[in-house]
Amino acid sequence: MVLLGNCLVLHVIRTEPSLHQPMFYFLAMLALTDLCMGLCTVHTGIIHFVVSIMMRSAVSILPVIIRLKFFHYCRPHNLSHSFCLHQDLLRLVCSDIRFNSFYALALVICTLLLDAVLILISYVFILQTVLAIASREERLKSLQTCVSHICAVLVFYIPIIGLTMVHRFGKHLSPLVHVLMGNIYILFPPLMNPIIYSVKTEQLRSRMKKWFSSKMY
Repeated sequence: MVLLGNCLVLHVIRTEPSLHQPMFYFLAMLALTDLCMGLCTVHTGIIHFVVSIMMRSAVSILPVIIRLKFFHYCRPHNLSHSFCLHQDLLRLVCSDIRFNSFYALALVICTLLLDAVLILISYVFILQTVLAIASREERLKSLQTCVSHICAVLVFYIPIIGLTMVHRFGKHLSPLVHVLMGNIYILFPPLMNPIIYSVKTEQLRSRMKKWFSSKMY
């Protein structure tokens, strides 16, 4: 469903000239990120923002990755997740993990706080612009687009906050809870994003209906 949903979004945006606008380029970037887990590119000026975001992530996580390479892994190499989660790897280490443990938690907190502040400031400007629009219909349309963006942000941040808190403070919980949160973090955002934007974005929804209709008849 993740593969089909995101590929459909990319296909509709690519084949419909009317959707070749900055907002839909951002949706395409989101779909590519969901598919490739961090590898995305677009052939427009927007790629500068993408490079900045990816560089920030790469530079901030580099100290953790370097230290992981030199740890002594003395415990059985059995991970509780279907991917190499950082907190999961630390459980296999017999070396001093205090730096990785505290740095990773501080990185998550700082990143989330910084992003939250930037998102809040952005929406303050957006709301000022929307409220200045004379037409009631245009205001409602703009606010509906904002709702889609907010839903996408929540769909991404809530699972990552939950996963971090479970691994940090939920050591007494069943291993099943850790596995479940890990899979939700990986699968829930790319599953929900195509649904959110297909339902909330009128242009994308109408193009999808048109595409399905052309395939059925």
